[in-house]
Amino acid sequence: MHAKKGLRQHYQPIQSQLSASYQPLDVVKSLLDFYPFTQLYIADLNAIQKLNSSYTTNLEVIEAIQQQYPKLTLWLDAGISNRAELDIWTKLKAKIVLGSENFTSIGNYLSLSSTIKNPILSLDFFVDGYRGPAELLTQHEYWSQDVILMTLGNVGANSGINNELLNRMREKAEGFNLYAAGGVRNIDDLKLLKSMLIKGALLATALHQRQISTDDMNAILN
Repeated sequence: MHAKKGLRQHYQPIQSQLSASYQPLDVVKSLLDFYPFTQLYIADLNAIQKLNSSYTTNLEVIEAIQQQYPKLTLWLDAGISNRAELDIWTKLKAKIVLGSENFTSIGNYLSLSSTIKNPILSLDFFVDGYRGPAELLTQHEYWSQDVILMTLGNVGANSGINNELLNRMREKAEGFNLYAAGGVRNIDDLKLLKSMLIKGALLATALHQRQISTDDMNAILN
């Protein structure tokens, strides 16, 4: 699916200049043919949305990706908010992303994050602001080593990164690996993130629209 501005109910099948197919395995193959990425972020939208108050997943599809590409490290955001949901993914060798939007209190978050080896924290910012326990924004002792700054209002919008938020969070995050998600359009945005000492970025739209080239990737990573 093509994520756009966090409006999940309006997401459409991806239209990619890299892949003629929107089947997950085909899309992953096209991405790896384009560049030998070592990490792949996957958002299981069924699991995240919990439509009809149920927790349905794309576990079999994600397992197939891992089996096909065993050297690829998966970052998995599956809307996990409790132990029962986490247990569904235990046989999958993936780095678990815990999205702040899924937790009603810091206690809920800590009770789950403490059971996961090296979880990734996603601080989720929608168009109407941050969603999640307030303590995660102000008390960095609760953070994981790797933190995604998920600006959903910028995702898929081709509107550029959220400089103000990234700078504000970076100033308070010494010693953590920050990853930008949302708004990267081209090599200039990647260069800006690198100059801001942002560890990495989640890319999708700019790759699928060929706004970033293989040479760009080589230049920014070397």
